[in-house]
Amino acid sequence: MWREEITDGQWQRLAPLLPPKIGLGRPYLDHRPIISGIIWVLRTGAPWRDVPERFGKWTTIQSRFRRWTAKGILGLTRFRVAKVKQL
Repeated sequence: MWREEITDGQWQRLAPLLPPKIGLGRPYLDHRPIISGIIWVLRTGAPWRDVPERFGKWTTIQSRFRRWTAKGILGLTRFRVAKVKQL
């Protein structure tokens, strides 16, 4: 497991906070590597285009980050991750 990847315990607490994978059009890819890619960018300060391929396409990661931030999902998620890390 890479340092940027979230643990199974953290994922169990975060998964219910994220939107369902079914939407209009194509179904979403798994949220877990997307979250790990977002954490990687926030931790390293690297541009979105430099996200390692193991997390998925950088365009998908960036667009989910923008959508989830605009909807307030990531604010709640970040709080939950911080709370989980304290346990």
